[in-house]
Amino acid sequence: MIYHLLYPLHTDYSIFNVFKYITFRSIYATITALLICLLLGPWFIRKLTELKFRERINGYTPKTHAGKSGTPTMGGILILFAVALSTLLWADLSNIYMWLGMLILISFGLVGFIDDYIKTIDGNMHGVPGRVRLLIEFAVAAVVGYILINIPGFDRSIVIPFFKHITINLGVFYIPFAMLVIVGSANAVNLTDGLDGLAIGPCTIAAATYLVFAYVTGNIKAASYLQLPFFSGVGEVAIFLAAIVGAGMGFLWYNAYPAQVFMGDVGSLSLGGILGTAALITKQEVLLLVVGGIFVMEVGSVILQVGFFKFTKGRRIFRMAPIHHHFELKGWPEPKIIVRFWVISIFLAMVAISTLKLR
Repeated sequence: MIYHLLYPLHTDYSIFNVFKYITFRSIYATITALLICLLLGPWFIRKLTELKFRERINGYTPKTHAGKSGTPTMGGILILFAVALSTLLWADLSNIYMWLGMLILISFGLVGFIDDYIKTIDGNMHGVPGRVRLLIEFAVAAVVGYILINIPGFDRSIVIPFFKHITINLGVFYIPFAMLVIVGSANAVNLTDGLDGLAIGPCTIAAATYLVFAYVTGNIKAASYLQLPFFSGVGEVAIFLAAIVGAGMGFLWYNAYPAQVFMGDVGSLSLGGILGTAALITKQEVLLLVVGGIFVMEVGSVILQVGFFKFTKGRRIFRMAPIHHHFELKGWPEPKIIVRFWVISIFLAMVAISTLKLR
């Protein structure tokens, strides 16, 4: 909105030419989203409390989590508001990639909101039936995949990190692949959201990482120099991701241990879906396994636990899954688990960015 209002004035006033640059608008998208979360945070938490949107603890968590019961939840609504408003203010509203991100943000956020509402208000800890939720998520992801392959010039191949010229053309299978990436990423983040700040930290780091790839992929000179596929318009996704970085930092101010608010499924599903979508748009789908290594580890621990339990008829690999609960039961303080997972996320982000040169 600001871009469309002020950039046209650059023909008369050269100072407005600054709005042309994605770097400038990304910085202010970050600042805008950060300030929205910081300034509205206290009021929003009070409203959640008044509306009785409070966390209910189920029986599948360590006993130490009993003290978290009653903490305001569904704070992801604030994240979504900050991201959406900041993006609409600073991005080019004619950009198709930006609107694909907005579609995932709103639709997955709505699914998460309904799930949270059923759990907090109705007291049904099962929330939206799993099959129904997945059906909706896959349907929306299919729409995104279909739109992507119909954008002129969009490549249906996937790039293999660390190698220059190795790609795999998926052809008609790109849409199912896109569905798997988006839905898998959304639910992986949702599964990770079990400790104060555990999910929002790696989400923010991952968004910052893909911000770099979005900028490079959308810049013909940088893409050519780094031997990456160039797609016109992808650079605007950097602004969307910058808004997520700002909102993530702002929300972490209140979600850090001990949390004053939880983001709930409305936040985790939408943020995870956005990361998967960003991976597809920037053609760094496989790299999501590295960037989101923490989420992969969390999902992997659950799959291993369930599979081993069924195969051995009752034995377990971990004391409890997802794996962050395993460390809790080993006696690790919650802040130590959270910070160490953040450290791992930062390390993996650096490895991912290093692939820009190691190709």
